[in-house]
Amino acid sequence: MSDGASTEILRVSGLHAFYGESHILHGVDFSVSKGELVTLLGRNGSGRTTTLKAILGLTGKRTGSVLLNGRETIAMPTHRIAHLGLGWCPEERGIFASLSAEENLLLPPAVGSGGMSVAEIYEMFPNLAERRRSPGGRLSGGEQQMLALARILRTGARLLLLDEITEGLAPVIVQALGKAVASLKARGFTIVLVEQNFRFAAPLADRHYLLEHGRIIDQIPAGALGAREPELQRFLGV
Repeated sequence: MSDGASTEILRVSGLHAFYGESHILHGVDFSVSKGELVTLLGRNGSGRTTTLKAILGLTGKRTGSVLLNGRETIAMPTHRIAHLGLGWCPEERGIFASLSAEENLLLPPAVGSGGMSVAEIYEMFPNLAERRRSPGGRLSGGEQQMLALARILRTGARLLLLDEITEGLAPVIVQALGKAVASLKARGFTIVLVEQNFRFAAPLADRHYLLEHGRIIDQIPAGALGAREPELQRFLGV
């Protein structure tokens, strides 16, 4: 893991976010360095998904500071934020049902140089290579999740926000996604992972941030996880 401001890709400071009159985030603070994978852990309703959406400018109102590679984005529209090299894999996946898997894959525009080629993506996700001509609506839930992750890899984004990518999926698919995420980390991608499946997240992450009631209440480095796992499981209610 790298240290120091020179390698810091994302810094969130005093982030507040609202949906209409509802105040969801209450001063979220955390940072992510180049090549790190960090998780945002918490129970449902703790503000994990809202934190990702607020980073992207997808909440109704947000205040505070979100620095991407040292550049303040709090007043930027979402499309400009994305073009700073940020990719989002939303919980709802957003697959176009009438387009083929490959058409879905080719649809997003580039936001930076050096995106993965279609051939590299098919090597990482052989299921998608086999189903490349199948309509998105006919893919299984696991295949749709692979496609949702794969399509942001083409764009050249180097900071990936991944939201509940294992939810509701069979163990064999969860295992395949774990290998893919580990491979992306090895390739130098920086990843913020919102995940309810602690067993999936634990071996992948450098650090875990704990959210409760729209605030970061603790940070657990990977090296301290063993000693604090019982406490963490109680916190998560697992």
